[in-house]
Amino acid sequence: MSAATEGEADSAPHSQDQPVQRGVPGDLNNEKNAQQISDDRPTPGDREHPHPDGSNEKQDEPPPHHSTFKNKFKEQKEKIKTKTKPPGGFDPTPIPDAPPGFTVKFIFHRAENLPAADISTGTSDPFLTATLTTSLPKRHKEDPDLVYRTRTIRKTLEPQWEQEWIVANIPRSGFKLKCRLYDEDWPDHNDRLGNVTIVVPRLDEDWEGFEPPGKEFEVKKRSGSKRAYILKACTSAFTRDVSMTPRLYVSAVVLGKSDPPHGQMYTVGPTYYFKHFSPMIGRMTGIKVNRDEAEDSNDHDTDAAASTSHSNGKQAERRTQKYDFQANEIQLAGPVPPKLYHRYVEFRPIIGLLFRGSGLRGKILNKALHHQHSRVYNFDRSTKWGTFKPCSEEASIQLLKMAHFDEGGRIFTYVITLDGLMRFTETGKEFGIDLLSKHTMHSDASIYIACSGEFFIRRLKKPKVSEDPEPGEPTHPEEILQGGPPKEPPPAKPEYYQLIIDNDSGTYRPDKSVLPDLQKFLERNFPGLGVVALGCDDPEDQNLKKAQLKVKKREGRAINMVLNRSPSASSFSSDDISDLEDMERAGERGRKSKKERAWDLLEEPRRLKELAGKHLADAAISGPSRSGTTT
Repeated sequence: MSAATEGEADSAPHSQDQPVQRGVPGDLNNEKNAQQISDDRPTPGDREHPHPDGSNEKQDEPPPHHSTFKNKFKEQKEKIKTKTKPPGGFDPTPIPDAPPGFTVKFIFHRAENLPAADISTGTSDPFLTATLTTSLPKRHKEDPDLVYRTRTIRKTLEPQWEQEWIVANIPRSGFKLKCRLYDEDWPDHNDRLGNVTIVVPRLDEDWEGFEPPGKEFEVKKRSGSKRAYILKACTSAFTRDVSMTPRLYVSAVVLGKSDPPHGQMYTVGPTYYFKHFSPMIGRMTGIKVNRDEAEDSNDHDTDAAASTSHSNGKQAERRTQKYDFQANEIQLAGPVPPKLYHRYVEFRPIIGLLFRGSGLRGKILNKALHHQHSRVYNFDRSTKWGTFKPCSEEASIQLLKMAHFDEGGRIFTYVITLDGLMRFTETGKEFGIDLLSKHTMHSDASIYIACSGEFFIRRLKKPKVSEDPEPGEPTHPEEILQGGPPKEPPPAKPEYYQLIIDNDSGTYRPDKSVLPDLQKFLERNFPGLGVVALGCDDPEDQNLKKAQLKVKKREGRAINMVLNRSPSASSFSSDDISDLEDMERAGERGRKSKKERAWDLLEEPRRLKELAGKHLADAAISGPSRSGTTT
């Protein structure tokens, strides 16, 4: 079948007898059972899955509303019920039944002839995001699609990623893969360089696919940056036989039938991580981390740890005492257990507006949350990327590195998405970074997630895998132990450590009954690491976290920050100093930031009148003294 050409309008028919475009190889789009189409073409479906955007929800129309006293009484009664038990939290909706699907390996090889988005250098910093959609029904229509992001290649017009993405349970009815090309341009908005939409209408074990080095697809320029393509047209105007159309090379092959649950599409691998750094927060606190991955490896190498001298230990300690604020993403090997399925809790009406982005206040808050998420999980030149072997000791060590082992009494806030992407930052009740301690920001305002809460790392005196919260031996940081922090580098064997994790999240309120499933999922992904899953209402969990905070006072530093400044700001104003003084007086309780105070006002608009009245009263009192004149 032929692909839709770049020069066609959206209304042009997609004929099977269209001639091949000039400048494109004759066999570009004639492979069996695959085609490149326009963006508005729907996802392929079949009799088994006729609704691409289908869900497992009932579609019955709500009954007509009658404004009667009886109905009003019922509505008021329901409001009272939802105050004590608001909708949301654990969702028991089962995974829809589906026949066995297939595991497909995608490889994003390279791109060619991209436009230059950076005028100063005449190059781009390209990366690719791929969104995979199928006719497989979802548990709820709000469930997000599967998305993959490549790393960024700096200063080039012909990036070579060579990155794999393996996805399980793609149905026989095929898939739609939309690849979007961007130029990374932090802190400004990323520039669009175009996109490619690939549709495969049928899939089976005999599907020929696109073998490496990949099939060539033309990038659609219509969605790209006008500025970048105008610049490209100007630079190529005086050169003959220069194409304006970029090209993308992608491979896709079937690896075989997938394991159950067949109704759940998920990422198998490869497992990877991103580490995001925020220099602004680092400057505010004077704290940094080792940005060089080699330095982290040297610090935590097993042989090096055994032979490190006392002076080297002090040097390593100093490096970990000064660090940029770090946000982490680590992809876990799926599938996520079916019981790990939670919806946001609508404990206030404004929360529903926020997640759905409906209404003026909801749109403002939803946009603010997305912006906050992109600022914390920002991709720039300091971002670190890497891969590791799934479900291996290497994976356990990678998690421990990102959590800084058992140093400093740190507590982390985490979110696990439905596709097994774990996001976490060092946050706790002593942090006052706008919405940073709220799981809404970490989830990027996702309606459904797998699980959320808090966790921390502690070290055992002897290397043994223990799931017992009371292992019967001394542990750090409750006690100071030899052979590790705070005076020596941490040992690099996962058997020395326990991952204490809970469900402490007011946004999603994960059910305590799913903690055993969470524990098994993490034990599979991080072998050798002792995983202890506790309920947030368990006194033992509360006591452990209180002890962790005490250690932070002793070995670490309680940091209170406000993220209201431009990412490029490098100096303090008098307002900033006043804010920091207020937070210092507030101590560990923290102080609400400007955006948090705005949040409260949006939730209760009546407070705006009270605030305005207070300012008028203050002005009336102070007015005469300020406006008085001398005679």
